[in-house]
Amino acid sequence: MERQGYQVEDNHLTTREQTDIFMDKHDVKTTPQTFVASKRVGGYDDLRIYFGLDKPEDAQSSTSYQPIIAIFAVAFLMALALSWHSFEAIFTVRAFEWFISISMCFLAVQKLQDVESFSTMFLNYDLLARRWVPYGKVYPFGEAFAGILMTAGALTWLYAPVAIVIGGVGAASVIKAVYIDKRELKCACMGGDSNVPLGSISLTENLMMLGMGVWMLAKMI
Repeated sequence: MERQGYQVEDNHLTTREQTDIFMDKHDVKTTPQTFVASKRVGGYDDLRIYFGLDKPEDAQSSTSYQPIIAIFAVAFLMALALSWHSFEAIFTVRAFEWFISISMCFLAVQKLQDVESFSTMFLNYDLLARRWVPYGKVYPFGEAFAGILMTAGALTWLYAPVAIVIGGVGAASVIKAVYIDKRELKCACMGGDSNVPLGSISLTENLMMLGMGVWMLAKMI
C-alpha cells in the first residue's frame, strides 16, 4: 500500500477474541483485512485486484498442490541420483539429507523470484516477521544458504543454526496460525503467488529444516 502512495494505519488484533469479533462484524473468514477510506477492500488477493496488479479470475483460481509435489518429487530423484553416483547405492542416509537440502534450495528459488511479494504474504502469519518486518526478505536467502551448504556438507557449524532458527520459528508460526487461531491463509512457501493453502505443507517444510539442522549438528558433534 505504501508503494501505491498510501499512508498505512495498522490496527493489530492481539487476541483470539478480538479476531473473532472482527471477523463476525465484517462477515469475513480471514485476517488481515484492508480498508481504504473506511471502505473494506478485503485481504491480500482483493488488494492486488484493487490496485490492478491481478485480474479477478487470477485470485479465484483453485488451490493446487501440484507445484510442491513437483518440487519434492524432483528433489527426491536428484538425491537418489547423487547417492548412486557417490556411493553406488540408491537408498543411503546421505540421499535422505540431500533430499531435504535440495528441496530447501528449490523452495528458496520460488521465494527469491519475487522477494517483495513473498515477504508480504509471509507477514500474514510468521511470528518473527510480524515483529521485525525485514525478516520476511531475509528468510529466502537464509533458506538457500542453509540448503546449499547442507548439500555440500560444509560449514555445518554455520548453516545448521540458521536452519534450526528459521525452521523452528516457521513451524511455530504455522501451528499458531492454522491449528490454534484456525486462520485460512495461503502458504508463502511457494512464493508470493502461491495457491497452496497454509497448513501441513508449510509445516513440513519448516520441520524438515529444523530436524535436519539438529541432525547435522548432532553428526558433527
